[in-house]
Amino acid sequence: GKSVKTAMIWGANGGIGRSLGEKLTADGWRVVAVTRHRNNVEDLTTDVVEADVSDPYEVELAVTTTSQLINEIDLWVYAAGDIVAEKVDQLEPEQWSRVLSANLTGAFLATHYSLPLLADAAHLFYLGAVSERLRLPRLSAYATAKAGLEAFVDALGKEQRKHRVTIVRPGAVDTAFWEKVPMRLPGHALLPEDVASRIVEAYQTGHKGSLDLTPK
Repeated sequence: GKSVKTAMIWGANGGIGRSLGEKLTADGWRVVAVTRHRNNVEDLTTDVVEADVSDPYEVELAVTTTSQLINEIDLWVYAAGDIVAEKVDQLEPEQWSRVLSANLTGAFLATHYSLPLLADAAHLFYLGAVSERLRLPRLSAYATAKAGLEAFVDALGKEQRKHRVTIVRPGAVDTAFWEKVPMRLPGHALLPEDVASRIVEAYQTGHKGSLDLTPK
């Protein structure tokens, strides 16, 4: 068997994606980081691939590029996302599209093109959220995207019998992501490194389904 485990992280420049990349690299993994801005993650790994997850062509190209770097992926993570806080009457169609693309359509595109590159025992993780707790004023787009992601991952898990598929449902996580919304971060927010540790732990124990992360 291979000595070095491989991971592909979509959204590697986000708080959680980056923490996970740091942890895996420290543990001796080879990490392919997919990001819109390569200079944010070049200190993390030499295997950096640029892509806008809302563009099918860029996503396909990112996977093709990755296939030239490594033979197969053991741990695959979709941690890209975007958030806008705006009431429906004020929310611009472009903002709605951007939030849906980053959190939901991008997850489909990245999965669709990545599946042929996954090792037989690969584990796919999707960064979800406790979506029923997000059905709040001004979060219609984000809550809709995360609820849709849950449905997508549920169906995918039933199709992909040879792979393990997990949706990670953290409560609030203390990352720069939350600076985009005029909401107070809950006092018991998880740190990104907590989420990263739980993902690695779930990989090691062969978790399937939904992984609810409440503060320990």
